[in-house]
Amino acid sequence: MKKLCTILTILILFGTTISISTGKESNTLQKKNLPDSFSWKNIDGVDYTTEVKDQSPAPTCETYALCASLETLMQYQLQELYEPDLSECHLYFYAGGTYEAGYVNLMDAADYLIDIGVPDEGCYPDPHRAFDYPFESLPGWENRTVKIQEWGWVELETEAINSALIEYGPLAMCFSVYEDFYTYKEGVYRHETGKRVGGHVVTIVGYDDNEGCWMVKNSWGSGWGLGGYFKLAYDADLFAQWYGPGTGVMYIDGVYGNLKPDVPKVYYERPIYGHTYLFGFEFRTIFRSLPFQRPAARKFGKLYAELETYDTIKVEFYIDDVLMFTDKDAPYRWKIDASYGIHTLTVKAYNEHNASLDIVDFYVFF
Repeated sequence: MKKLCTILTILILFGTTISISTGKESNTLQKKNLPDSFSWKNIDGVDYTTEVKDQSPAPTCETYALCASLETLMQYQLQELYEPDLSECHLYFYAGGTYEAGYVNLMDAADYLIDIGVPDEGCYPDPHRAFDYPFESLPGWENRTVKIQEWGWVELETEAINSALIEYGPLAMCFSVYEDFYTYKEGVYRHETGKRVGGHVVTIVGYDDNEGCWMVKNSWGSGWGLGGYFKLAYDADLFAQWYGPGTGVMYIDGVYGNLKPDVPKVYYERPIYGHTYLFGFEFRTIFRSLPFQRPAARKFGKLYAELETYDTIKVEFYIDDVLMFTDKDAPYRWKIDASYGIHTLTVKAYNEHNASLDIVDFYVFF
């Protein structure tokens, strides 16, 4: 990111050159020897990254990686930790992704960020579905978008990646996933056992020459790995080049737009995907893949919808798009009243000027 003047002054006094490919041409950057370590989780003691999210069970890693980078740059640009939350699902679907295909082209998603931009999560919350469905963002989303001016590919060389990480910000990285990656818990990861099971896109946020690794943000929830992160060895050789002439490591630059829209924020505290509710008791669902239930929360007996809200004056609760209850008094909650079977619970929160959504599917047993 070209705004990092205080960091770049360290790099431009002497030294060698590196090349960063923009996809159209190569730009040569002058640099000095890089610092031994660097992290967007610690810029002069400030952590500019946002919380780890969970993409499951959908194949939306490309847009989760891009939004993780973009959210960090938004906070750094405003020099404020306000936890921006962008809509990965909007970027995924509107840029041409489908669950049937299992991906969105990373270049198409980056081009969409240039041409259109991505709105906040309240315009299109992730319903955590593993199938294609009709989609539409909240009316007025066009006024709530964040854009970039450019993106490019970074040379697959350690110093080039580390230098781009400092200059541009967190980097989206495509890499090959092997079976032993699923059970990663600590230490510096290298593939050792198991077969290749597919590809994934994650976000490089830092590096450490002393350990010989990058610090990488995943999108499998904070319960995986090192609080949702992992350390990837420099010599792991797991980069994947799926997209045309690209290297598989992408930077974005030139963030602008409505970085801090005047909108309410609303999130379900319960029910949430992947959990079962038995007469008010909550626990992780053991068998999540029963086809007749979709990937949904499960309700046995009485259950209240409970929310975490910000800048909110009114909340509406909908079952399958039918308004069921309006609450104007915090804390906003509602005793869920729905018949046996699969349903969608939508909450719409309002402030003085805008509205925001959250969505969860749930299955009622009784």
